[in-house]
Amino acid sequence: MTVAYPRKFRGQLSAEDILDNVVRQREIHMKTLNRYRFSEQRSCKDLTGLIEFLNGKPRDLIQDLSHHVADEARHAAWLTDLLYDLGEEIGTPDGTLYIDEFSRLSKYPISDPEDFVIDALAGINVAEKRGCEYFAAHIRSLKKVEQTPENVKIRETIEKILPEEAAHVRWGNRKLAEISKKSEAHHAKVDAAKRKYVAIEQAAFESEMDVLAGAEVRRLENLLKIADTLPLWERPQYLLDQLPETLFSAELQKTRIDLFQKAWAKDPSAFVEKFIPMFFNSNLKDAANKAKTY
Repeated sequence: MTVAYPRKFRGQLSAEDILDNVVRQREIHMKTLNRYRFSEQRSCKDLTGLIEFLNGKPRDLIQDLSHHVADEARHAAWLTDLLYDLGEEIGTPDGTLYIDEFSRLSKYPISDPEDFVIDALAGINVAEKRGCEYFAAHIRSLKKVEQTPENVKIRETIEKILPEEAAHVRWGNRKLAEISKKSEAHHAKVDAAKRKYVAIEQAAFESEMDVLAGAEVRRLENLLKIADTLPLWERPQYLLDQLPETLFSAELQKTRIDLFQKAWAKDPSAFVEKFIPMFFNSNLKDAANKAKTY
């Protein structure tokens, strides 16, 4: 059975590597918290859509999903209150959003209701695992820096969220295992769904994080990895549907332009000496080290 788990960013940077940098740069830290808030908020909408689509069946799943919505709404409220109290933005974040990319890459027709449920559970499960990984790493990173009242307040908020997200992961593991045990055919369907959503989740995660030179090529590589998990007859149409946005993302270009403008305004000399080499650097750990000094 495939084990669905989050992977490092391009195989190089762990969640803690990334968050060790984030918590030391307040502006980026606040933007990261707002992305958490937005993802929790959007999850309520997506889960509600799933509940309405299922239209009352199976009853136990509808009940579980309703409680899941309540949990995500509570997390969104906690993060909203946190950012509000800190005087920070609580609007839609700029740039490519993980949850939007996840939704886009998950779009293809599924006619069988049971297959739809399996896909939905696999998608929820792998996304929740990413959330747990980042919340746990965020807590560890915050413990390494100065324990200011603000940092303590942020850590305590995330510490309230993490146990409930971990419970969501255990629930998803259990539901998928229950379906898998029904028959060999069910086992194969669950395994295929896990492999597919591991690829989709990784692609969505990297799309949100990666704006460096060559990001379009890396997005294409990830798209092909997703296509490889689909039945042969579904691959051509999926690629045709997804290629335009993958290769020609207006949001990616806008993010780059904004980033270049901010970097230039901050320090033209550092822009040339540090930012440009960082932008074209394919070694992410080296680029991250450059970013620390920028």
